[in-house]
Amino acid sequence: MLKSYIKVTEGLKRLRTDKDGVVSFEYVIVAACVVAAVSAAFGTTAQTGIGKVLSDSITSISTAVSTAVGA
Repeated sequence: MLKSYIKVTEGLKRLRTDKDGVVSFEYVIVAACVVAAVSAAFGTTAQTGIGKVLSDSITSISTAVSTAVGA
């Protein structure tokens, strides 16, 4: 257990002083924020938000095309 603690502590020390490690950690944070923003905008289902608007628009367009082709 002590050996694992020492390895983790040393790894965190290297990450703290390593500029590349900081940059890659920042990318992880930015990616998580982008995923959260997209999830909030589109929602988890097509019943709310932009997903509902897109679904309704596609249905409206397909109905209009079907009516025009059938006429």
